Amino acid sequence: MPTKAEIKQKATHIKLKIRKGDRVVIIAGKDKGEIGYVAAVAPKEQKVIVLKDNEENPEQPFPLNAAIKHRKAKMQGERSVRIKIPVPIHVSNVMLLDATTNQPTRVGRRLEDGKLVRYAKKTGDKVIDAPVMETK
Repeated sequence: MPTKAEIKQKATHIKLKIRKGDRVVIIAGKDKGEIGYVAAVAPKEQKVIVLKDNEENPEQPFPLNAAIKHRKAKMQGERSVRIKIPVPIHVSNVMLLDATTNQPTRVGRRLEDGKLVRYAKKTGDKVIDAPVMETK
């Protein structure tokens, strides 16, 4: 018989079908239709932060669903600036991009060789590999 703590731990464990590094398209909100990659995942809140590649400066990607924060100059000669800060998006408002067709697809999970793997429902057989993030 499982203890009360074990039951509570299993109940709060949330498994999302979108992971860090996945290429996604935003399907709702002010940036609808934009394509980016998942930079961070918050499973308890079911939210993700999506960034878009910046071709001019690859070190600083553009945040999608950004809020603007105003930072006032603290010293004389310094300038006040507007900083774009990424705001988390709910998981239901993003869809994974299928690597083969480059189209949005739903994600399913199935057991293969004793492991739970993700697959694209649009193509059916295509297994989604674990995302590879480049470390900088």
